[in-house]
Amino acid sequence: MAASVCRVGSTVGRALAKTHRPILLSLRRGQASVSYAQSLSGAPETRLTTLDNGLRVASEETGHATCTVGLWIGAGSRYESEKNNGAGFFLEHMAFKGTKKHPQTALEQQVESMGAHLSAYTSREHTAYYMKTLTKDLPKAVELLSEVVQSCSLNEAEIEQQRSVVLRELEEVESNLQEVCLDLLHATAFQGTALGHSVLGPSSSARWEENLTRQDLVDYINSHYKAPRMVLAAAGGVSHDELVGLAKSHFSGVSFEYEGDAVPVLSPCRFTGSEVRMRDDAFPLAHIAIAVEGASAASPDIVPLMVANAIIGSYDLTYGGKSVAATVYSISDLRFKFRKEDLAEMNKSLLCLTRNSRLARLAVEDNLCHSFQAFHSSYSDTGLLGIYFVADKNNIDDMMHWSQNAWMNLCTTVTESDVARGRNALKASLVGQLNGTTPICDDIGRHILNYGRRIPIAEWDARIDAVTPKMVRDICCKYIYDKCPAVAAVGPIEQLPDYNRMRSAMYWLRF
Repeated sequence: MAASVCRVGSTVGRALAKTHRPILLSLRRGQASVSYAQSLSGAPETRLTTLDNGLRVASEETGHATCTVGLWIGAGSRYESEKNNGAGFFLEHMAFKGTKKHPQTALEQQVESMGAHLSAYTSREHTAYYMKTLTKDLPKAVELLSEVVQSCSLNEAEIEQQRSVVLRELEEVESNLQEVCLDLLHATAFQGTALGHSVLGPSSSARWEENLTRQDLVDYINSHYKAPRMVLAAAGGVSHDELVGLAKSHFSGVSFEYEGDAVPVLSPCRFTGSEVRMRDDAFPLAHIAIAVEGASAASPDIVPLMVANAIIGSYDLTYGGKSVAATVYSISDLRFKFRKEDLAEMNKSLLCLTRNSRLARLAVEDNLCHSFQAFHSSYSDTGLLGIYFVADKNNIDDMMHWSQNAWMNLCTTVTESDVARGRNALKASLVGQLNGTTPICDDIGRHILNYGRRIPIAEWDARIDAVTPKMVRDICCKYIYDKCPAVAAVGPIEQLPDYNRMRSAMYWLRF
């Protein structure tokens, strides 16, 4: 029974939460072939309603026999202090240990009897509890979500039991060097600020045992689980009017008032160019990330930076031969059909991308790394724009050189053909993310929290089309050129260049 109740906060959920690309809406399988333009114009509308207490209800009806419904909350590790760091992640564990009405076994039986899946994740700025179920079970799903969020039992015995579970999970995460490297990157880039906090909390077992108490969890809920910071989102075979009615029944009692009117205000998070190195020659490969301060989620610069990242691309050794030298968003995975000419054009653009991503081509030809990926993690007022790579200890210097060289090319010599490939790759990624009601629901929840509305896919498409080479050069110069980077490195990193040398590679001497 417990198999239907799962958590995805440690790795998968945070990866989903960190995905800031817009997600295109699924269309019904088996419908007539449509063009790309028709699919954009025919995307279902996202309806939004605000309850009297400030809680927002958003839904998108796609006609599926199943649906995903969940509660997205504007709270995460950024809202925590040194003392209670990890409270949101710990609450995620406690959510499935029973409510005041349903003990753990009864809760699992309820979910199992519906054939549903109850999940959750925590990120630096968001927390989500969501359930995928049959459309007919939507009322019960909303009721259970309401209990999980509002009536978590927080039994002292369960809290003590979960401490050991969390510590074991922390040990597992510490064996995932990508997670470790990117956490260290945040810690050094946003040192001394709340964004530097790890989502999982402190790694020290003593701090977990001494610092986090039941009262800390209660205070965290009372401070952050407020109606204006919540979004009840749903996608699939849902009626918006029915969802609003269910929200009024189960969430109208959620408080919108803060004790003493002390509304939590996020303090600005400053970016610090710096480095952190964890050398361990026992590891077979080095994991390295370099980043500069990026754009916030609502910044108009976000789309040109997404195109820039698409130009750099990504690579993994498992992709195979030299013709596959960048990430390819598989057209065969689409949940709906395009006309043959549209598919041919997309495949042509993707093939051009694989052959012309300079960094990916060099990675293959010179065996520079096992994998790399350009990333942009955006938050409410800042972001991290960077490149993460995994390399042999003898190739670190070369891979770092060519990674920074790729950045300099974006700032100075990017061409129309580069940008055209980047635009097409970015559009293909929108199409490639048509994978069901859950990512659609997640996209709705995060968009409402970030922007106050769901940005239509046609609007994203228009913004991408508006990106020009000059725009990419100007925006990349603004964020990358002659900026102090943050660097995190783990493993056999003796060959990693000195920080001053990496800093000097953030500009070119031009004559």
